[in-house]
Amino acid sequence: MKGIGSLIAAAALVSQAVAAPPEPPTQVLDKRANPTVTIPNGDKIVGVSRIGTEAFNGIPYAHPPVGPLRLKPPVRLNSTLGTFDATGIAAACPQFFADTDSNDLIAKVLDAVTGLPFFQKALKISEDCLSINVIRPIGTKAGDKLPVLFWIFGGGFELGWSSMYDGGPLVSNAIANGKPYVFVAVNYRVGGFGFLPGKEILRDGASNLGHLDQRMGLEWVADNIAAFGGDPDKVTIWGESAGAISVLNQMTLYDGNNKYNGKALFRGAIMNSGSIVPADPVDCPKGQEIYDAVVKKSGCAGQADTLSCLRNLPFDKYLDAANSVPAILSYNSVALSYLPRPDGVALTKSADFLIKEKKYAAVPMIIGDQEDEGTLFSLFQNDLNNSNKLINYLKTYFFQGASTAQITGLVNEYPILLSTGSPFNTGILNEIYPGFKRLAALLGDIVFTITRRVFLESAMTVNPSVPAWSYIASYDYGTPILGTFHGSDLLQVFYGLLPNYASRSIQSYYANFVYNLDPNNASGGTSARSKVAETWPQWTIKDKKLIQFYNNRNEFLKDDFRAGVAKFLTANLEAFRI
Repeated sequence: MKGIGSLIAAAALVSQAVAAPPEPPTQVLDKRANPTVTIPNGDKIVGVSRIGTEAFNGIPYAHPPVGPLRLKPPVRLNSTLGTFDATGIAAACPQFFADTDSNDLIAKVLDAVTGLPFFQKALKISEDCLSINVIRPIGTKAGDKLPVLFWIFGGGFELGWSSMYDGGPLVSNAIANGKPYVFVAVNYRVGGFGFLPGKEILRDGASNLGHLDQRMGLEWVADNIAAFGGDPDKVTIWGESAGAISVLNQMTLYDGNNKYNGKALFRGAIMNSGSIVPADPVDCPKGQEIYDAVVKKSGCAGQADTLSCLRNLPFDKYLDAANSVPAILSYNSVALSYLPRPDGVALTKSADFLIKEKKYAAVPMIIGDQEDEGTLFSLFQNDLNNSNKLINYLKTYFFQGASTAQITGLVNEYPILLSTGSPFNTGILNEIYPGFKRLAALLGDIVFTITRRVFLESAMTVNPSVPAWSYIASYDYGTPILGTFHGSDLLQVFYGLLPNYASRSIQSYYANFVYNLDPNNASGGTSARSKVAETWPQWTIKDKKLIQFYNNRNEFLKDDFRAGVAKFLTANLEAFRI
């Protein structure tokens, strides 16, 4: 059964990370026809014309984080680019597809394939990767002041890159809906290049570098997007999975200070499958274990300054060392080796604390989940066939600070009955190994679905006047084993490859939100074609109403399912830190 899990996981990973739909065809007539934008410092950015859109890819926003700048905060680009060719594909930051030291078949295959020269060349993997992609409606010019949708990709803080998600189809659909906007995607460092933990990292001020990259990308938008026809005062940040967690963390960075040159960097937020991740500090024992493992693998153990040693390693050697710890598609699952952790400076505390203390940028938001978030992350643990093994697994890999009694209390909230597991509402089907559906339900809830509700309850308590809308997606109900799995919204929402009721309605809601900070308000733009059929109710402490997206209809439900889990997590959240 482990082999089946490996194949499913590989297929899901490839569908999200490698085989993303191709960019729309370009229509370059000659060099003079290429759209060119002059940004405030005088640089000329040369893009490419497509059918209905114009793209400017790989625009640097920081100095290359190489050599002495490896494992350092991003340094704002202070040199001119002159005339910059933005017609190609942006380079991806170094990726963490699989544990290079693992004996698991899927890890070996992924490591072998992704290490091949053609793969590295196809993705243009490079440490010199801090760049911005901009896509706008064709003919847009400076002064048009279109709203801006700022995309932060996901991938478990271990993989992903900006060109993996081409925003062309989104912009084209927004034009068709009468709500044209400018789409921006930011590249940021992931894995051991962007989120390495440890006391040495904390002491050096090198924590949460991926988040600092994202913040500098937002600052680049504030400085330059007007030249592309965007409005820097109307930026909505949007992310999926780790990107959604990043959106929330951008709201909490610097205790909620999202100002730059006296103005807010964003005014709205959309979070698909991700919110608070209660986490221990950068120098916690779990974080130190990761740092020490990387140092040992790198050959830097015993050096007087191990961090300096890591910075001076050849790229391939450091990449191999950074990728020698457990990856996301492994037995460890979402007990991630690399993730944002409180550092006392940028992320001063765990995000759940900062929300309660009202130390976050409270902006209107949309937040929701796929119905079966946990299935994809429960494919490798086929030995967890009873409660005692499950409790020990969670204690060992996830919540070392929680007592056995607390973890037992959490596990007891999930019946052994197959009919209550995930994929939900499938009866006795899809139990690929004993305990799979139970584990999938639990992991999906504690990382995504129920922590979303805990976050909303906290945010609505301290800021009840700031509107929020929430959802559950069930449009892939019936997919064997996985159900409406984590990441399935990338094809449904981002690309709209299935032009069904769900994709059309969600894109309309999102376009309205980008324009008006209200998914139901279709005013503005070139027409009101994005008027929606059903009014999406706000999520409030009193009503807790969700919209539920199906492939052929929308329904509504109360956000009170698995209430015992939510109550237990709320009461014990401090103990459940990863």
